[in-house]
Amino acid sequence: MTLSTEYGGDAGPGTGAEASPEKLLAPVLSAFWDDERSWTLDTYRRNEGYEGLRKALAMAPDDLIAYVKESGLRGRGGAGFPTGMKWQFIPQGDGKPHYLVVNADESEPGTCKDIPLLFANPHSLIEGMIIACYAIRSSHAFIYLRGEVVPVLRRLHEAVREAYEAGLLGKDILGSGLDLDITVHAGAGAYICGEETALLDSLEGRRGQPRLRPPFPAVAGLYACPTVVNNVESIASVPAILLRGKDWFKSMGSERSPGFTLYSLSGHVAAPGQYEGPLGLTLRQLLDMGGGMRPGHRLKFWTPGGSSSPLLTDAHLDVPLDYEAVGAAGSLLGTKALQCFDETTCVVRAVTRWTEFYAHESCGKCTPCREGTYWLVQLMRDMEAGHGLMSDLDKLVDIAENIDGKSFCALGDGAAAPIISSLKYFREEYEQHITGRGCPFDPAKSTAWADHRTEVNA
Repeated sequence: MTLSTEYGGDAGPGTGAEASPEKLLAPVLSAFWDDERSWTLDTYRRNEGYEGLRKALAMAPDDLIAYVKESGLRGRGGAGFPTGMKWQFIPQGDGKPHYLVVNADESEPGTCKDIPLLFANPHSLIEGMIIACYAIRSSHAFIYLRGEVVPVLRRLHEAVREAYEAGLLGKDILGSGLDLDITVHAGAGAYICGEETALLDSLEGRRGQPRLRPPFPAVAGLYACPTVVNNVESIASVPAILLRGKDWFKSMGSERSPGFTLYSLSGHVAAPGQYEGPLGLTLRQLLDMGGGMRPGHRLKFWTPGGSSSPLLTDAHLDVPLDYEAVGAAGSLLGTKALQCFDETTCVVRAVTRWTEFYAHESCGKCTPCREGTYWLVQLMRDMEAGHGLMSDLDKLVDIAENIDGKSFCALGDGAAAPIISSLKYFREEYEQHITGRGCPFDPAKSTAWADHRTEVNA
């Protein structure tokens, strides 16, 4: 298989023009996840850990920010905002403390990259945090971790302890004059706290709700001081850029979406898991590596960035997975959470479950999201149960469009996206729920399921 420039450039140095599917991968963050005790400082150092930090500390902070900016690293938390530019927004000489906050509150349905990364390789995050804090002149950083993942919390606490013991945290790190403390904070399990300003409110001890902006966190963030909020993968990618160089990083991916990333492949696939490769791979290539869909089945629809991204179909198998190409296809790359559903899945049922999630997790601060998600759930449940009307389809679109772009944060957009996109590609299936008085995939209401099983077994 060839990864052509159409898919976003080559697969990294030394791969050559022709490569097997596995050669398209570029393990960096996941390179030694399978090593014995991969999460320890000793293992991390055996794999060139903290060498990128030494190079960073030899640079001036402003030069370091410029270097990360020139590398083209974009935020891996969903929005894809340039990481170096976000660091550059922090005002200097303002006399205020500066803070770095790492968003590890991973809770988007389908997204499962940060938690495995922290479980297997927490020191990559800690090294990246030290580099980032040196760049933005911060002496205190926070990791906001989803509180349910207790094993990861324990491992992260141990990694921070090891770093302090080795002189990598605390006073005068590696003789650089940098003082840095890291606080690990366990959240209480609210999806809304994945939104950066709601996270900051929660970290300050208040109810997690999105803030009105401006002011933005770079000016008035944590404790009303300049704050950088970055995703785990974004910060953990920085040490490798410093160690191997910005040109090495830019040799992967595309011009506007360079570098490596973690793809979370899940759903009805033969081999779900984490696949680390350059931006610009396609779902077809990732499925080839993962053994395809489960035997006897075909892809029906999928999400490129978790449940909040507009869903795509099997017609989009060859869309390069970078920010520009996925956007042009009508969706969002988001967190690269590739949920794959085969032909046995009822689109209406799947979207109903997602909508129920967003309605449950809405913080209730703004009316469009609070009221709109409630009514979307009522309509979707009626449709799934066979009690819907044809007029409900237009009503669904109307409510979704009145939420999309009109709420304080992106939760409202995420609730609207699956509904609008599923109606775009699968309106006929919605209509079948109405005319057939129920789900055509439900054997109690229709023979479609039995007919499907006969076709597959044949």
